[in-house]
Amino acid sequence: MRMIGQDTLQTRRQLNVDGKTYHYFSLPEAAKEIGDLSRLPFSLKVLLENVLRHENGRSYTVNDARSIAEWVKQGMSDKEVPFRPARILMQDFTGVPAVVDLAAMRDGIIALGGNPSKVNPLVPVDLVIDHSVMVDVAGSAQAMAKNVEIEFDRNGERYEFLRWGQEAFQNFRVVPPGAGICHQVNLEYLGQVVWTSTEDGETYAYPDSCYGTDSHTTMINGMGVLGWGVGGIEAEAAMLGQPIAMLIPDVIGFRVHGKLREGVTTTDLALTVTQMLRKKGVVGRFVEFFGPGLDSMPLADRATIANMAPEYGATCGFFPVDEITLDYLRLSGRDPHRVNLVREYHKAQGMWRDATTPDPVFTDTLELDLSTVEPSLAGPKRPQDRIGLGSVASSFKKDLAAGAMGVPGDQADLRVPVEGANYDLGHGDVVIAAITSCTNTSNPYVLVAAGLVARKAREKGLKPKPWVKTSLAPGSQVVTDYLDSAGLQDDLDALGFQTVGYGCTTCIGNSGPLPDPMVDAIEDNKLVVSAVLSGNRNFEGRVHANVRANYLASPPLVVAYALAGSVKVDLAKDPIGTASDGHPVMLKDIWPSQQEVAEIVHRNVTPEMFKNRYDNVFNGTEQWRAIQVDAGSDTYRWNGGSTYVQNPPYFEGMTMETKPLASINGARILALLGDNITTDHISPAGNIRKVSPAGEYLLEHQVRPFDFNSYGARRGNHEVMMRGTFANIRIKNEMAPGTEGGISQHFPSGDVAPIYDVAMRYKNEGVPLVVFGGKEYGMGSSRDWAAKGTFLLGIKAVVAESFERIHRSNLVGMGVLPLVFREGESRSSLGLRGDETVDILGIEELKPRMMLQLVITRADGSVVRTEVQCRVDTADEVEYYRNGGILHYVLRGMAKAA
Repeated sequence: MRMIGQDTLQTRRQLNVDGKTYHYFSLPEAAKEIGDLSRLPFSLKVLLENVLRHENGRSYTVNDARSIAEWVKQGMSDKEVPFRPARILMQDFTGVPAVVDLAAMRDGIIALGGNPSKVNPLVPVDLVIDHSVMVDVAGSAQAMAKNVEIEFDRNGERYEFLRWGQEAFQNFRVVPPGAGICHQVNLEYLGQVVWTSTEDGETYAYPDSCYGTDSHTTMINGMGVLGWGVGGIEAEAAMLGQPIAMLIPDVIGFRVHGKLREGVTTTDLALTVTQMLRKKGVVGRFVEFFGPGLDSMPLADRATIANMAPEYGATCGFFPVDEITLDYLRLSGRDPHRVNLVREYHKAQGMWRDATTPDPVFTDTLELDLSTVEPSLAGPKRPQDRIGLGSVASSFKKDLAAGAMGVPGDQADLRVPVEGANYDLGHGDVVIAAITSCTNTSNPYVLVAAGLVARKAREKGLKPKPWVKTSLAPGSQVVTDYLDSAGLQDDLDALGFQTVGYGCTTCIGNSGPLPDPMVDAIEDNKLVVSAVLSGNRNFEGRVHANVRANYLASPPLVVAYALAGSVKVDLAKDPIGTASDGHPVMLKDIWPSQQEVAEIVHRNVTPEMFKNRYDNVFNGTEQWRAIQVDAGSDTYRWNGGSTYVQNPPYFEGMTMETKPLASINGARILALLGDNITTDHISPAGNIRKVSPAGEYLLEHQVRPFDFNSYGARRGNHEVMMRGTFANIRIKNEMAPGTEGGISQHFPSGDVAPIYDVAMRYKNEGVPLVVFGGKEYGMGSSRDWAAKGTFLLGIKAVVAESFERIHRSNLVGMGVLPLVFREGESRSSLGLRGDETVDILGIEELKPRMMLQLVITRADGSVVRTEVQCRVDTADEVEYYRNGGILHYVLRGMAKAA
């Protein structure tokens, strides 16, 4: 498949940089034909260049280019355009099932008469193994070594499979375990800002852009690289050469000016931006930052804000390329020629920002004076629920006293002994304090600040409370280098923040176990204990099954809360502890100044650190290199006894011909769900419980509970994953009132059982299923298993009041219909109980966003008819659905081409 199209507009030009010639597609030349582009948002200029480069008169047309150019007339558009990213980024939780699907496609193409070696990524793919390390051991010098040993022992089957994929597939690289978090590796090394490739002997330059199978792929937008998270399904289609059609988005301009006050961190800024944009309503939109505040905003701060785009609901939070971008490229050890190419390319394209650049046209704008930002946390359940530091304790106590957390008001001050320990435990106690996640461990300013808080606390003789599990999971090995160089790692170690591994850990639920006696005290007394983490997600049940109040905070505040030991302590006015001399210590006594932080960053973060760490990043550790693989086979030799990797059933019985579309008749309801159902609620995540369908499956296959590992680690086995779909411990199905944790009811029998068991019973009876939800159904991480599991349970349609962008797309990609109620209607207004049957009529003539008939037949025989909008949004998506899913569509195309 040719990357370069036919160039009808004649925009191809040459650029000479350091004596090397590059071909590129000129936006200024295009403007002569399609209209003034000077005030088009920078992010949309990336989309426009993509169209110009691929324009072929079929999937990419001149009219697509004109549609983007005409966006400035109204600051919005109802047109769709195709987009093909320069590359794909994966992490191992979502990457393993993607590689499983590629391996299955090789088997599938053989059945269709094709050549398996033709199934390869056509777009460069980097998979970074960062989601598998867990905090099994913390608070000791041996923590990292022991966690890595456990990681390789647990994940041997997965790692062997990925090593095979690394050898078997072309255009596919694997960054082995221990290098860092995929988004930080992307920022520090993989991202190039300007991408280059060679075709027909000529070198082309074009904007770096990225799809990622993790929602926080958006962090790379801090470096001027347009990218966002997609489901594994959508990423697989993109890597196989399929342009993904998208509506030209609204672009919300976010103007920043002023400077942060003393005592305020970038994390506080990111949480403030998140709250503001979530309130504004930016789901499905681009956000682009502008204004004089960018002139002095370090790239690490930009990346922290861009990382949080999924939390504020936007597709991305984009920062244009400017001199600060180049400063970061130099700091992170990028090739000087690449730095020069980035500057010259963006200036030639009119994509360079400086203090004199006119503000682009935006759909709408909002503004923030950085000097108004205050120290903050977010929680206890959602990342957009920002709370000023001085209000955390009072808000927690208020919720507790009001019974909002399920605690009787007269037990708000309950404390109970912990067996075998020299402390007791109560509501609000911080049992996990974790410096973790891509959001903050990419930012040396907040990490150095955490180290300085630890140093000052150590000098005063302060220690974390004994019930706090402390951990530090740096986002890359470079972090360790500069913390060591500054001597700050010693101070963090002294407070129990030893490095536990290089990965996502606590932020994705890999927080590891709490001591059994502590868990017993929590469960027996229904204690509402807390976690404070420097992450980006704190949804219910995510961080740890026994921790109900989870707060996002900056790394220095994580250290502070470990010292205080409770979110009931008001850090704004209460002592954080008592010094060794007996005097009370306030937070301000151990908080560093901005100048202190900046001086240490300037002295200790060097280009040589980045170069040394990334020179051999693909080689991996001795454990990785020792893994034996069958490198000579085009197809994977599936191990029927594996509980980690199995051949999924997606292509069983598939032929070259598609079946006619048909209405859904006589469906039963599997779940009635409320608002804000996240992909964490739907997709299996976290630990696998012994008493669960997935746990029972593993026990039947002779896996000990200790070796269950997490759902994320077992994403390559559909048998485990489908059993965990809708099984989140906090999900509440309104069909089974009074229950929690993925329970449903079978009709007409009325039997109550786990959702998986009910779904399989209906499947055996030949009954299709539907799910009803509320607002923002599928919000959160881009989990492909939220759609795959839905499909494998036999669910044919999901009807909700609104959908989050990625999950809606993934449902279509798996052949499941996403349907939206008319304004004012909902499962509640229709009075659904769960014992009804459902017909969805009109699918035979499916068109994008058409209205379909929803017919509800109640148990008493009465019938309700209404309309729902089909959220199959584009003509391409109609074809995906017609083929049974996007992978089926691609595989048939590849088989025909072969």
